[in-house]
Amino acid sequence: MSEEKKAGEQAGTREASIYAILSYVWVLCLVPLLLKKDNKFVMFHAKQGLMLFIVEVGLSIIGIVPILGQIVGTLGTLVCGLLSLVGIVQVLMGNEWKMPVIHEWAEKIKI
Repeated sequence: MSEEKKAGEQAGTREASIYAILSYVWVLCLVPLLLKKDNKFVMFHAKQGLMLFIVEVGLSIIGIVPILGQIVGTLGTLVCGLLSLVGIVQVLMGNEWKMPVIHEWAEKIKI
């Protein structure tokens, strides 16, 4: 069986889609990372979700700084929210969408 077909089968299951969607819901990104290590589709999205979560935590810390930090934190959090929504839509479509910048960081994660 070819790798493309195998990845497509993994992406096509309802369970895989649910776990991949959880990847983009804040701290719930840890659930697929711990439970679905054998599913390539889920791990692709889980790694991106983990990096997005780390960025969101960093933005929350930056948001503590008065005025400029709050502006940067708020705008950054909105961007992360939009990226999460696009990620969820891509999961529902069965795609492995590479988020700008986030995907490059996510590829470096070895789990």
